[in-house]
Amino acid sequence: MFTSQYVSRVTLLRERVPSFDHYPFSLPAIRPLRHLDLHPRITFVIGENGSGKSTLLEAIAVSLGFNAEGGSKNFRFGTRHSHSILHRYLRVARGIRTPRDGYFLRAESFFNVGTEIEKLDEGPGGPPIIDSYGGRSLHEQSHGESFMALVDRRFGGKGLYLLDEPEAALSPQRQLALLSRMHDLILDDSQFIIATHSPILMAYPGALIYQCGAGGVERVAYEDTEHVQVTRSFLAHPQRMLDVLFDRSEADDGTQSS
Repeated sequence: MFTSQYVSRVTLLRERVPSFDHYPFSLPAIRPLRHLDLHPRITFVIGENGSGKSTLLEAIAVSLGFNAEGGSKNFRFGTRHSHSILHRYLRVARGIRTPRDGYFLRAESFFNVGTEIEKLDEGPGGPPIIDSYGGRSLHEQSHGESFMALVDRRFGGKGLYLLDEPEAALSPQRQLALLSRMHDLILDDSQFIIATHSPILMAYPGALIYQCGAGGVERVAYEDTEHVQVTRSFLAHPQRMLDVLFDRSEADDGTQSS
């Protein structure tokens, strides 16, 4: 069936997997995976550290032709070969339309993207790449400022954007600003796939949320995510939760020396 969205489904080619006992196929998010249907506007992949959500997003990005360390499809640098082989075992179903723009933001390696931009701009030919990011070196801004320069200046709409933990360098206020900018881009015919821990970002209305856990990947409602429940519980009764977290009475088993 043809679809008008840029990417509609990601399928793990299980029959080609050599072994589910070894990384990355042994990860909780990957081991039972068969396919993920993607929302035409925004899909979130959430889960605990080590669950495999970022590995999955990275593999989707590489399958789509993006550089493993981030950037647009024109970036082909590599500071350290650390991405998994998972992309070789994915089939990504694309729609009948081709996005005009696209980008893979990987928070942990965005510094390397900034370095690559400076390196390329030192060479001859064409206007400076940094002009597309607002004209100011990404290394001369805070991590959060550089993230927002990317989203505000470089993302041009009608695009496919994959973001890996974009909230990593953003204050709550900046996360709200990012949410607003994402909405503008979605109204301009863009599609997002985002791995995140942020209950602010995943609150986007109508978003499809997949949670990676010990049992695999399952669709979950916003209100049922652990991120929302834990954050809400803490903000409602911070002292009560702190008392529980800091209680060491059970550790005192009476064996302390006098």
